[in-house]
Amino acid sequence: MRSRRVIVEDLMQQGYSYLLTVPEATNFHPEFRPELTPRQMLELGVFGGKYLTDCTAEFPKEWFAHARLCHEFHDPGLNCFGVNASKPLSYWIAKGWIYHEDPRGWFQWYCRYYRGRRCPDDERQIRRWKAMTRHIAQIRKHCLGGDLTCRRKQRQALLHWAYDSRKI
Repeated sequence: MRSRRVIVEDLMQQGYSYLLTVPEATNFHPEFRPELTPRQMLELGVFGGKYLTDCTAEFPKEWFAHARLCHEFHDPGLNCFGVNASKPLSYWIAKGWIYHEDPRGWFQWYCRYYRGRRCPDDERQIRRWKAMTRHIAQIRKHCLGGDLTCRRKQRQALLHWAYDSRKI
């Protein structure tokens, strides 16, 4: 694949661009095996429908064709499990967890990684993704198989990190 440059046109990242250096949805780190694509996550309902609503032009239109979105505010009712499992961006910034190239956080990083961007923050973000497996263990320990009403907040949090707890 020949590298392609993506020009980001949004207020948070004026003048930012990045290279897509691998074909979309390929060549993932061997320890990074997300269960859901960004499109699937958006269709299931993540981040109260608010995430990425101000920068949809950067990503393929088909990702948003059936996405559960709310341009005005964060609406937990749009989430797959109908609960709020998010902290505000200000919380993530205060913790120092935001990489300067991905000011909206992990999901923005994942969307760009999925499309073929590789960057210096990949290893850290993959470690963070792997750390979410502790929630899978809690669901397995405390919930009957297939009971999607059990630990809905943890299930929604897992969904935000591309884990599909409906399979647990």
